[in-house]
Amino acid sequence: MQFRRTLMEPLLQVDQLTVTFGGIVALRDVDLRVMSGRTTAILGPNGAGKTTLFNAVAGVVTPSSGRILLGDADISAERPSIRSKRGIARTFQITQPFSGLTVIENVMVAIVSRGVGMAEARDEAADYVDFVGLGAKLDAPARTLSTGQRKRLELARALATRPRLLLLDEVTGGVDRPSIPEILDLIRRLREERGITVLVVEHNMEVLFGLADDAIFLNRGEVVVRGSMQEVAEHDAVRRIYLGDGDA
Repeated sequence: MQFRRTLMEPLLQVDQLTVTFGGIVALRDVDLRVMSGRTTAILGPNGAGKTTLFNAVAGVVTPSSGRILLGDADISAERPSIRSKRGIARTFQITQPFSGLTVIENVMVAIVSRGVGMAEARDEAADYVDFVGLGAKLDAPARTLSTGQRKRLELARALATRPRLLLLDEVTGGVDRPSIPEILDLIRRLREERGITVLVVEHNMEVLFGLADDAIFLNRGEVVVRGSMQEVAEHDAVRRIYLGDGDA
């Protein structure tokens, strides 16, 4: 019973978050709850504030007001490195591997930074590389990987930080269509086998229907609707703004 209660508690809580850049209000009084053990999507048209919200959670953007909690800890003013130690990891829309290093060496960098010795770090890194399906590329230079393989490497590097919350930025962007189901299956396994909670920004609605439990829809920096993925996608305002018209 205790386990069931824990799953229903928010791992991430954003309260009345406002972010301004000069005279531009990028986010206004945004509330967000990311429940432990679930996958939550941030939706909205271009310029809606999705990336700003994502970056505020990651620590790249400093809120003008409001707060961000990870569990019981207020992380609103903490640096990304501190948030990483608390259990937040992220991937990037444009992958950024160390191109001169091999696949396993890329993952080892994250492990060694935790103070782990090289031999132990290599063994641990191999586990993450195998998990994401790159075992055959263990010693291949990262620069030789395809876009889809680089996305997998990003996930392995994120896993190496041992996150509780994983932020995924356009995880299927640039990936060939036949490879997308494998990427989605991998993300589901992160939650089911590793117990990782996921917050995702993704434009592909088909992808999100196969991935997200919950969603929040932003427009012009404000929350339009929140709820289950199905409820948000079927909301009249979302269909009008995001899909173009009520008959979409």
